[in-house]
Formats: sequence, C-alpha cells, structure tokens
Amino acid sequence: MISTQGPFFFPTAHVFLFVFTASTIFHLQQRLAKIQPPWWESQTPVLRPAAPMLGQGGIWTINAIGRLGNQMGEYATLYALAKMNGRPAFITPRMHSTLAPIFRISLPVLHSSTESQIPWQNYYLNDWMEERYRHIPGKYVRLMGYPCSWTFYHHLRQEILQEFTLHDHVREEAQTFLRGLRVNASWPSTFVGVHVRRGDYVHVMLKTWKGVVADRGYLEQAMDWFRARYSSPVFVVTSNGMAWCRENINTSHGDVVFAGNGIEGSPGKDFALLTQCNHTIMTIGTFGIWAAYLAGGQTIYLANYTLPDSPFLKVFKPEAAFLPEWVGIPADLSPLLKH
Repeated sequence: MISTQGPFFFPTAHVFLFVFTASTIFHLQQRLAKIQPPWWESQTPVLRPAAPMLGQGGIWTINAIGRLGNQMGEYATLYALAKMNGRPAFITPRMHSTLAPIFRISLPVLHSSTESQIPWQNYYLNDWMEERYRHIPGKYVRLMGYPCSWTFYHHLRQEILQEFTLHDHVREEAQTFLRGLRVNASWPSTFVGVHVRRGDYVHVMLKTWKGVVADRGYLEQAMDWFRARYSSPVFVVTSNGMAWCRENINTSHGDVVFAGNGIEGSPGKDFALLTQCNHTIMTIGTFGIWAAYLAGGQTIYLANYTLPDSPFLKVFKPEAAFLPEWVGIPADLSPLLKH
C-alpha cells in the first residue's frame, strides 16, 4: 500500500509546499518594499555582527561628538589616519546621521550591535597632527578628541573634498538662491560667504577662554578687503546670531544679504550656501573653518582672538587650524582688558 500510494502523494505535497513558500516570500517582499529607509541610508554599507570579519585587519572608528563642524573634522581625521596606518575605517550611526544627509560620504557604518561587541582601545588625539599618529598600535582603535586640523588630512585634499561633496539637491538649492541675488540691481560676479559664529561662544570665549568673538569692526575690515579687490561682490551672511548681524553689519553699500536661517539643529542650508560662494569671511569655530576649506578661494579669518595666557591655546594651535595662505585680521582684545 505504501509503495503504490507514495508516487502519487509525495509529488503533490511538494507542489503544495513550493506554492506556499513562494507565496510567503512574495508577500514578504511586497511588505518590505513599502518600508523604505531614508535614501542616504540605503546607499551606505552597514557592518553587522560577523565574527570572521572582525578578525580581518581590525576596525578603526572615531568618537562622534559635537555638531557639524566637529564631526566633519573627526570624519576627515579618521579617514586620513586609518589610511596612513593601513586599517579599515568605519563610522558610528550618529556620525552617519549627521553627515550623510548633506554629503556623499563613503565610509561604511558600524551597526550598533557590532560596535558594542568590539574590544575598543581608546586613543586620544590632540587637535593637530603629530608624528606618532603615523604608527598607532592596535587593531580595534577608537580615536578620541575634537581633531579639526588640515595637518591631518591636507595631503589627501582631493579625497576629502570628494567625501564632502554636497548631494545634488542640497547644492542646487544653494545655487538657486545665489543665482537670484542682485547687487545694486546688477548681477554679482563674486560671492563672499560670511559666517558669524555667536551663540554660546559669546560668553564661553570671554569667561572661559580669555578670548573674544568677531565684532563690527572686524567684519567691516574683512568686507572692505574684498571690496578693494573685486568689482561688485555680494556678501552672503549666515550666523547663529542673525539679529546681532542685522544690527551690526553695515548694509549701506547695498551688497549684503542676510541669507542663513541660523538653525543649529539643521545646519545644511547655511553650510551649503557658504561652500557655493567663491570666497569666505569666517570668525571662529570649526563650522567656518570647514566652509572655507571646501569653498576654496580666498579666506579672511579672525586672528589672535585670545590673550597670550589663554588656556584655549593649550588645546588649539592657530597655525594648525588656518591654512598658511589664508589672511588673518587681528581681533580687538580691548574688551578683555575691562575684565
């Protein structure tokens, strides 16, 4: 009985099983298709738990602390030092969520569950390149600190510029805005991005670091520097203190546009505007440094904005932050003497 019934029932069971399995897979695919991650996440490789992979060449990463400018410096430093030491580099989900919506970054992302399984060796960096960083020991290194210095990555400038290429829609929005600007009813030929860092720095520089932020006099000098060299420039001002800018920046020439929204939680629009300009006037902070670095052209920066005995100079070297070809205008330190 079993031998005569077998050839009839078993193939039929196989057919039903195949149809059921195929149907299940199809419906799962249909449901997954409706659950789409953000477009930038779908284009970035994510390293998930895989024990064999962790043993091949090690893994390097870096802390993701601070806002946009800080994390750009951390990313570029990781990119350069990992390549210099022959190690694969991965970024954390937090860094990815900060940078990927704005830039075409390429470093893969560590899955959070993988990150928690790795026996990290924390390695602290100064804010400038040192010779010892060329030979950092360890396979599972997590770089620490707030590095933001061209001395780490300037030898890879073209690669860094590629990593921080704006997404098309981000760049196009900025360029559309700039194309619509006029200076005294004429088309400007030169765009100068102006970043005025205020916010918490107004108090932190004075009370903690024995320093100042840019004042009205500095901005006027910097703008006059460009007016003397270019015909009909337009100054595109972004700031996290736009009210102060409107009260203190001279607009009598008809060449100043207050363009940024100053929203620190979503700085992509302001940053894109600055990078699409020909030249840069910056004040203090890593946001302005990176905007100038990506824009290229000529850069004016606020120089000597702390007292000689400022503790800030123990963690920050001006010569490692500002490119040698950039032009510094000394700050007015007289407000510090009153304190």
